[in-house]
Formats: sequence, structure tokens, C-alpha cells
Amino acid sequence: MNTMPGTIDLREAAAEDIRFAFAPFSLGTALVAASVTGVAAILMGDDRTALSRELAGAFPAARMTLDEAGLEAVVEKVVALLEAPHEGLNLPLDIRGGALERVVWQALRAVPPGETVTYGQIARALPVPATAQEVGAACAANVLAVAVPCHRVVKADGSISGYRWGVQRKRKLLNREAMA
Repeated sequence: MNTMPGTIDLREAAAEDIRFAFAPFSLGTALVAASVTGVAAILMGDDRTALSRELAGAFPAARMTLDEAGLEAVVEKVVALLEAPHEGLNLPLDIRGGALERVVWQALRAVPPGETVTYGQIARALPVPATAQEVGAACAANVLAVAVPCHRVVKADGSISGYRWGVQRKRKLLNREAMA
């Protein structure tokens, strides 16, 4: 790296450490990632390699470290959330995104377990102008599955539509919450 003495390479300054671990749960495999601030990602899937790629794509400048032992207590709490979303998560979150995404995600965190809202309802309730499509895009960008409950958003007719981690998982999460 060719930098002048006393200067900071912005690529190095932007790098951060993200620790992550995997855990099985009833709907597949969870990848839980943490920064120094808190839980930065909760991803769901069936393939560890695909989940690792998804994490790397979400945090392209970060140094990733598999830390199963160091994150054991955090992972345990996240898996409890995934199994029983109505119980909530008592961990700090490192929520990252654009201004509109963050406003959408904040609104979604206010939707009680067992209830659903439409993309349009969220858009109309925001303190900034947004369309239902923009709400959908914010949901698609969410990397904190269930902690930011995008699974609680449905189409205008009440039907279940796309979900970053699969419509089947969305349906099962909603069913769990409805039965709690």
C-alpha cells in the first residue's frame, strides 16, 4: 500500500471486524454476526456457504471471523427469538442502512407480534414520503431477520408475498406468532 507517512488509507479506516457463528434452528440454519456495537446481521437459510456469501456482501469492507465459542450466548438468544418471535430480543442491534430504510425498519419494529401490516400502510405511516414499493425494497435490504420483523408485512390483499429468506419461512414465522 502506497500511502504517505502520517496519512490514513480510507480503505483501512473503513475496515471493521465482524464476528459470526452458525446455529441450526427449526427453519434451517441461522447466521448471527456481531460488530462491536451489537448484532449486525441475522440471516436464515439452508447452506452455510451461501449465508457466508450473503454476510460478506452485506459488509464488504469488514474482516470476517468465525467465532462460534465467543458468540455462543448471543447465538442462543437469537435462536430463541427465531423460535419464538413474540418473546423479543434483549440484545443491542447494529442497524445499518439508508435514511428511508432505517425509518421503515423502525416502523416495523413497532408492529406487535401476531399482527401484520401492508406495505402501503407502512408507507403512509412514515414521517417521510415513501411508496409501498420503497417499503418493499427496504424490507429486502434488511439483514436482521425477525429482529427487524419484515415478515410482518403483507400485500394489500393480505396475502403473503416475497421475503428475503423465503415465503415458506415467512408463513411459518407468522403462524408461530399467531399461535403465541
